[in-house]
Amino acid sequence: MSTNAAVKPVVKKTGGLAGIVAGETKISAAGGAHTLEYRGYSIYELAEKAAFEEVAYLLLRGELPTKSEYDAYKKRLRGLRELPGDLKAVLELIPMDAHPMDVMRTATSYLGNIEPEDAMNDQLSVADRLVALYPGILVYWWKFARDGDRINEVTAADSVAEHFLTLLHGKKPSDLHVQAMNVSLILYAEHEFNASTFTARTITSTTSDIYSAVTGAIGALRGNLHGGANEAAMELIQKFKTPEDAIAGVTNMMATKQLIMGFGHRVYTEADPRNVVIKAWSKRLSDEVGNTTLYPVSEAIEKLMWDEKHLFPNLDFYSASVYNLLGIPTPMFTPVFVMSRVTGWIAHIMEQRSNNKLIRPSADYTGPETRSFVPVESRK
Repeated sequence: MSTNAAVKPVVKKTGGLAGIVAGETKISAAGGAHTLEYRGYSIYELAEKAAFEEVAYLLLRGELPTKSEYDAYKKRLRGLRELPGDLKAVLELIPMDAHPMDVMRTATSYLGNIEPEDAMNDQLSVADRLVALYPGILVYWWKFARDGDRINEVTAADSVAEHFLTLLHGKKPSDLHVQAMNVSLILYAEHEFNASTFTARTITSTTSDIYSAVTGAIGALRGNLHGGANEAAMELIQKFKTPEDAIAGVTNMMATKQLIMGFGHRVYTEADPRNVVIKAWSKRLSDEVGNTTLYPVSEAIEKLMWDEKHLFPNLDFYSASVYNLLGIPTPMFTPVFVMSRVTGWIAHIMEQRSNNKLIRPSADYTGPETRSFVPVESRK
């Protein structure tokens, strides 16, 4: 199958295209023998040793940057942080009760009007601009909608992680918090043909522009079965004060057939490799502030779900407590996902374009057999 082959009709029936190979990619390998790799690099090594900007460069440009390329790339991103005045005006019109994911979607779409992808603004330029702008977009709207404050969205922060936390809290974050944020951005950056990425590739296959594809991807990520799971996981964890409360509560939820968010995965069968990394950070941040609730409650739920359902926590589950301990409001959890995953989305958009075929799957028709048309006056 070619790198970007359209989905072929299949004989095997399966829910949600599970197990169906829809194409080939050189960007990431998830599941199977590879566990999780970005362009051949283990997620464990990247999370331990790399900065998010190195990973963004790797995904978008194919290779890890040299020292000079890395320094130049960070400088470039720092120089792209200022929000256009017209975009600020749009953000100020969005009401406070809007979901922040809707804010990210609207801002992306509007940006496509004032900074369109064209000969003067190529696909890599669009990618870099979105990576640089997204923290400012999210926090500018959040602060203005709640307090009427027009914050200065430009900081001298060295990294995306530090820039976002500085904007959010109005002060320089600790090195530990920057490191935790950096790891989270790396873990969320890319994950093969997930729902939002496949949406972006499908839109791209029609020869649409980057902004349309990213806007569609944000729409797909908004749902609780994809990106919204981290918000739902936080809402679950915060219900309980002790591990015992959590065990009783979640047991009751299972008995009444309620969905427990943050567990299981369509690609992995025994464990999500990213969970090992983010769980350790949840413990580390909890210990830093002496929080004796979030991590023990999370662990109790994790053990119960494994013992009762053989379900493991995915990246979203412990990301919830990490974000909470970093002082990030729960409604921002999925937009933070966008800040990171836009790198993977645009890498896939560029790959789709490199050998494009329209993605147009087939369906098994299960409706009525052929019928004759009856004029309206004769219908009963």
